[in-house]
Amino acid sequence: MQLMKLLLLSLTVVLFISSCTRTKVYQWRGENRDGIYADKNLLKTWPEGGPLLIWETEEIGNGYVSPTVTDDALYITGEIDSMANLFKFNLEGKLIWKVAYDKEWVKSYPGARSNPTVVDDLVYVGSGMGNLFCISAETGKTLWSKKFNDFQGEYPFHGHSEAPAIDEDKVFWTTGGPFYNVVALNRFTGELLWSNEGFKERSGYNNPLVISLPQRKILATFSAYHLMGFDTKTGKLLWSHEQTNTVSEDRKSGIGDTHANTVVFDNGAVYYAEGDGNRGVKLQLLEDGSEITQMWNNKDFDSFMGGIIKLGNNLYGCGIEKPRLVCVDSESGEITDSLKLGSGSVIVADDMLYYYNFKGQIHLVGLSGGKMNLVSSFKITKGTREHFAHPVIHKGVLYIRHGKALMAFDIKNRKA
Repeated sequence: MQLMKLLLLSLTVVLFISSCTRTKVYQWRGENRDGIYADKNLLKTWPEGGPLLIWETEEIGNGYVSPTVTDDALYITGEIDSMANLFKFNLEGKLIWKVAYDKEWVKSYPGARSNPTVVDDLVYVGSGMGNLFCISAETGKTLWSKKFNDFQGEYPFHGHSEAPAIDEDKVFWTTGGPFYNVVALNRFTGELLWSNEGFKERSGYNNPLVISLPQRKILATFSAYHLMGFDTKTGKLLWSHEQTNTVSEDRKSGIGDTHANTVVFDNGAVYYAEGDGNRGVKLQLLEDGSEITQMWNNKDFDSFMGGIIKLGNNLYGCGIEKPRLVCVDSESGEITDSLKLGSGSVIVADDMLYYYNFKGQIHLVGLSGGKMNLVSSFKITKGTREHFAHPVIHKGVLYIRHGKALMAFDIKNRKA
């Protein structure tokens, strides 16, 4: 027994040292969770019918999850026969392995809803049942797991939805509920490092962001009616921003509690757009991150779950009440331009917006002086159910998930 403890301790030390020397994280909406992809020399216009489809599969099960693409593999989750499955493909579309790791949420909007987070040879992924798993990227074997009930979590109306956030030796998870609410675990062992009861609310379907400041790091995430900022080292709640769109007496599961967009941090400010909350908001952080001040609030910037982008002095995202793609001045909060392209999700690469709307149309949008112009479009005809998954770009390939279908399109400019 003593020998086994020593071996486990040695393995933990080795993994921790490895994490300190190789810390690139492959995750939700790109390396920094901001929807900005570093690819260059991409096509500036698409042929009629869209770019070349280089591979596809329709065997990944139901889900709304985007792929997480590393330098040599692709990971994605899907629900098959009420089970949550994690798939690993190579970049040519060949299935390496598939593992059923948990039961999946099959009530409202059945399907996978947790994006995998990959660090070195470890994959962190959840299920709609709120359980968290650390899985070997090599074999698909579960190394450790934590049950939702371990933290007395509380399910939101549409099941648990979160892409695990990583910082150094920690993985963060928003369980919701009156006791633990937000937890930090040792990402190598699953050991609880800290917890905070927050506002004792359900989780808000949010994928958290780790904000790095000179003095500290902050975990920014939503519960049902509050944006919260925690010190990642201690778990102390530093500040919060209440979502006041729903009065207290009306606050019940499924009412005003969906805050799926990850916040954006830039130059000392936190930006968010939550259509089920306060809509578009800019918060200025104190230099040490201990307090926030609201700078503006635009009720017309009401992106629901399509993400927002910050480029220069402009923010980009969609509208829900008025289905459109909008450009917002980050200093004033005013909408400066819009395109009637429906509601959807947005990412950016090589100074072009990629906008995948909820009707299955993919639009390539040019940017110039704060103005947007539609360049090319094509429609996704394969797949099932809603068009909710966000696009992903990696090494000149555009990945689109539509329910059971995953497609890879070549968008590299081969003539340059």
